[in-house]
Amino acid sequence: MTDFMKIMQQAKELQSKMADAQAKLDEEEVTGEAGAGLVTVTMTAKGDVRRLSIDPGILVPSEVTVVEDLIIAAHNDARRRAEEAQKRIMSDAAGGLQLPPGMPSPFGG
Repeated sequence: MTDFMKIMQQAKELQSKMADAQAKLDEEEVTGEAGAGLVTVTMTAKGDVRRLSIDPGILVPSEVTVVEDLIIAAHNDARRRAEEAQKRIMSDAAGGLQLPPGMPSPFGG
């Protein structure tokens, strides 16, 4: 019976750690860039875009397609960084979790 109580305690601790991790995902910011920094996108680790910066020098009407491509590339770079931050934060939160042998982690990694 003590094993069950230990498991319940671990579950409560994990629940608390996951809530903390979710809050961290809202606070953690990553920045992706394209065109050597001409376009940057800053987003939370959850994927909410916070800022977009475009160097005014590239805002030439005949180059709209290039600017659009740079925005997409910067967003994709930021999204990749956000995914890495998610994995790191969630892995840190689950650090003490003892899973049965052979059971994969629900947090990746």
